[in-house]
Amino acid sequence: MTLRKNLDRLLSVFVTILMGVLVINVLWQVISRYIVGHPSPFTDELAGFLLIWVGLLGATYITGKKEHLAIDILHHKLSPERKRTADRAINVLVALFALAVLVIGGANLVYITLHLKQISSALQIPVGYVYMVLPLSGVFIIYYSIYDIVYPQTDYSGPGENGPKVN
Repeated sequence: MTLRKNLDRLLSVFVTILMGVLVINVLWQVISRYIVGHPSPFTDELAGFLLIWVGLLGATYITGKKEHLAIDILHHKLSPERKRTADRAINVLVALFALAVLVIGGANLVYITLHLKQISSALQIPVGYVYMVLPLSGVFIIYYSIYDIVYPQTDYSGPGENGPKVN
């Protein structure tokens, strides 16, 4: 339980910091272009890289909080036992997707870009470091999915259910 809360807190703080850096970066880009008259050469590339990290780690955080988008029309019509079974199946599918696409696919992408020594044009950093967020977020999503299978957080008692209850 404390590992999950610590991971939630870590992701929340880290994504907030990245978002703050992204805002400052874009603000500097606008100032340097329109006020100073000399656009900063690195801000566009840094904004794209930060957006990748904010998007994937933010999605990971939201997945852990069970606040992601879901179409639950059929879910509300199921009996409590079938809801429990459906939630387990969904978590298994999410974990398999995260394993195949984010962890395995992302690790292959990181390996290829590092092996080929692909360097970003403006920042001059290995692009593989940017892509490391893929397997990292995949591992976290798998953890959340397994945790939710082992320790279901939803009350399946009946019609009074208002959605997931996050511990």
